[in-house]
Amino acid sequence: MNEPILIVEGITDKKHIKKMLAQPLEIICTYGTLGLERLDELIYEYDLDHRNVYILVDEDYSGYRLREQFREELPHAVHLYTSKAYREVAATPEPELARMLAGYRFRIKPVYMM
Repeated sequence: MNEPILIVEGITDKKHIKKMLAQPLEIICTYGTLGLERLDELIYEYDLDHRNVYILVDEDYSGYRLREQFREELPHAVHLYTSKAYREVAATPEPELARMLAGYRFRIKPVYMM
């Protein structure tokens, strides 16, 4: 498989994660729920069938719906979860999110691991 890719819901999630990373990583945003046509476009455009795909979405209804869509279309994707206490990726404290990402072998800047 090619370089990994991370799929998040919004630009705030993307910025929250990107600043912690000590490696280049392509992060794409869904901007909420996806129609089947748009999902197929993403799969084709980013060659998701042949990449290590990670899904990190909010712990709410729209995040649940997105996960279900991705489970059907990309069964090889790895689903990452933020704590239900924070509900949103962007609201998850940096150290907690950094530890979770590091657990999946993403390289994280040391300052975020404290």
